[in-house]
Amino acid sequence: MNLLLLEEADFIAADRVVLRDRRLTHMQEVQRVAVGDRLRVGRIGGLLGEAEVLRLEPGEAELRVSLHSPPPAKLPLTLILAVPRPKMLRRVFQTVATMGVPRLILVNSYRVEKSFWQTPFLNPEAIRENLILGLEQARDSVLPEVLIEKRFKPFVEDRLPALAQDTLGLVGHPGDFPPCPRAVEQPVTLAIGPEGGWIPYEVDLLAGAGLQPVQLGARILRVETAVTALLARLF
Repeated sequence: MNLLLLEEADFIAADRVVLRDRRLTHMQEVQRVAVGDRLRVGRIGGLLGEAEVLRLEPGEAELRVSLHSPPPAKLPLTLILAVPRPKMLRRVFQTVATMGVPRLILVNSYRVEKSFWQTPFLNPEAIRENLILGLEQARDSVLPEVLIEKRFKPFVEDRLPALAQDTLGLVGHPGDFPPCPRAVEQPVTLAIGPEGGWIPYEVDLLAGAGLQPVQLGARILRVETAVTALLARLF
């Protein structure tokens, strides 16, 4: 945990918080803090700063908080992702939050198994939990927006063109396509398919909405690897 994120409910005064959950456990067992120690903190959706440990007990800790710095800037990106396997989905949530993705849209695909949509990792509480873990890693305080679009064709035909307007629209897909561009300086709408890639029909629909296929080479990557590789190359 590189940043202790504070919830609104933690505040007992404008500059005081009391912690009793996993953050307290982390402070005690991993950071091994003592009264008087200072920690990096951030208010979810707000500023970053420092906190001094005023009181430390087995069941709770009280901190004095000073918030003064803005969080790091987000990437100029909308990421569209076919829902991956549940265990990978958890890691992807953390990765996109760590890397500064401001908006993630989860979509269906022909190669997405129906059972993937039943995972508890898609519950709002689980999504938020994993996004927070990613923010803590990156020292960020602003949660990405996560949208779910279960109907691929209506989303791509009816809503994606407006989302992709005035952006560089790209589809990550293995094949005989141009290489993914590097270090772009404009907003990007990027679609990444499931393991095995999009089917040709889906690639054609995405292209019709303004997203052009690009590739990273001959190797087939896991979804979480493709997300990291494409974002690192683009930005």
